[in-house]
Amino acid sequence: MSKNKEIKFVGQPIFKQVIKLMDTISIKGLVDKHNADYYYKAFKARTHLITLLFGILSRCDSMTEICESMRALGGKLNQLGLEKAPAKSTACDGMRERDNRFFEDVYFSLVRQYKSFLSDSRTFGLTFKEVLLIDSTTIRLFSDILKGVGRNPKNDGKKKGGLKVHMLIDAVQSVGRFIKITEAKVHDKNFLKELELISHSMVVFDRAYNYYHQFAIWTTKSVFFVTRMKKNALYTVIETLQDYQKQKGKAMVWREEIIEVEYTHETENGKKLTKEKKKLRLKRVCYQDEQNRLYEFITNSMDSPAEEVAFLYKKRWGIELLFKKMKQNFQLHFFYGENENAIRTQVWCTLIAQLLMTVIQKMAQTKKAFSIVASLVRIHLISLLDVFELLRSTKREYSKKRGSPNPNTQIQIAF
Repeated sequence: MSKNKEIKFVGQPIFKQVIKLMDTISIKGLVDKHNADYYYKAFKARTHLITLLFGILSRCDSMTEICESMRALGGKLNQLGLEKAPAKSTACDGMRERDNRFFEDVYFSLVRQYKSFLSDSRTFGLTFKEVLLIDSTTIRLFSDILKGVGRNPKNDGKKKGGLKVHMLIDAVQSVGRFIKITEAKVHDKNFLKELELISHSMVVFDRAYNYYHQFAIWTTKSVFFVTRMKKNALYTVIETLQDYQKQKGKAMVWREEIIEVEYTHETENGKKLTKEKKKLRLKRVCYQDEQNRLYEFITNSMDSPAEEVAFLYKKRWGIELLFKKMKQNFQLHFFYGENENAIRTQVWCTLIAQLLMTVIQKMAQTKKAFSIVASLVRIHLISLLDVFELLRSTKREYSKKRGSPNPNTQIQIAF
């Protein structure tokens, strides 16, 4: 058998190479900021973070699996900066008690550190300062920790617990810029109130976020948006800009209109809440794709061509892919704790793991899909391999036979 010359062996396990990417930020500074080690003598915040990343990357189903798996590593733990594997009871106490905001700060510190590195060099040819995407994903829980998922459960079933992860990302990046975790019952539109957007930016989201009052506020601040119109929306057509006959099998804008919608404007005058009906002028774009599916978009960017409006909404698919990566490649079906703080902590650590995998994928300059990158790291998590050489390798066979047997050779068997 010939030696494998393509995959290089190194002195550190792949997991150590992954967590070394966090050395670019000051974890100690974040520990001091949140006083995260105040009540803990053995299970420090950094140990907690490494333990959860090990469980998430190896797809362990419970804290018992994590602690027992780390205990079996024995002497390899010192390469991770750990003296011993944490006890299950200690780790569970940490999940319940250590403030999840420490892990949140770790995530956003890494985002700031790798922001320019992860930026895509593609330009959209648009006039906006930045293009932002908004969406949410629901994570179902089997216990009633956070309040209900779904307005009307099937077969009159009980609403299960759940949470929503609302995310704002840059269209040229693959990581969240602003994230909020709420109960599943919280309406999506409430997320829009908390965003701080710069003038001449463009925000793209689906119709679950339709909120005319917020749209009017953005319009006064020159913040633009593109979204789909609700099916039951009431509006008045002010002007028809273009109207074409739809052609079967052709992607095209077939109608463009200026419309007016009515919304309720609420103002507080002391203790009294005053409601006033106001009108907002928007552009409505009717679009047909190659499969003859019809879409109705609305925007407050009157100067944007109709084709650009449709193009911008297509970019929203980028955030859908981000949620798909998170749910399919990491463990969000089983949770390592049973209270709200533990669940939020696991979600933040899952986002950290996804960010680190994205950085490694780009550093390796590999053509392998994100799911393959995550699988290879999981399978070889404690192997002493160079993670970048592993991801760059395209060779199907790692070894070959030195010679082929002679088909004319007779094998003699003695009895």
